Amino acid sequence: MALSEKLLDDMKTAMKARDELKVSTLRLARSTIKNTEIEKGRALTDDEIMEALARESKRRREAIEEYQRAGRMELADKEQRELVILSEYLPEQLGEAEIEKAVVETVAELGAVGMKDKGRVMSAIMPRLRGRADGKLVNQAVDKVLQS
Repeated sequence: MALSEKLLDDMKTAMKARDELKVSTLRLARSTIKNTEIEKGRALTDDEIMEALARESKRRREAIEEYQRAGRMELADKEQRELVILSEYLPEQLGEAEIEKAVVETVAELGAVGMKDKGRVMSAIMPRLRGRADGKLVNQAVDKVLQS
């Protein structure tokens, strides 16, 4: 079953169960996907849909940080619940150790030796980890490895 079909089926199931949070989250995700399809002028592949869902997840993580900083815990909690719903449709996220291991391998392959090679390392590793690791964490791991 294609990811877009799964999103639609899950939204219908959530509607029947009267799960308003899940319905609104999936509607927003489907809206983002539809807008991306309109921009590209074609239907999206499952990988492109996952990228769109990853962008939505990143927006939720950033909103959670902002709400917590502002002391708005009820809004941060709502964003957290939405993030959990979206993460059901994304591949398992890599941990910091796995990200660092991938960075070390990439640095060794490229022969990178210092911060001047950061751009090369980032452009080589991001396609490998796309959808499975947050770019912010990858960036931090690259900095750590290249500085040591």
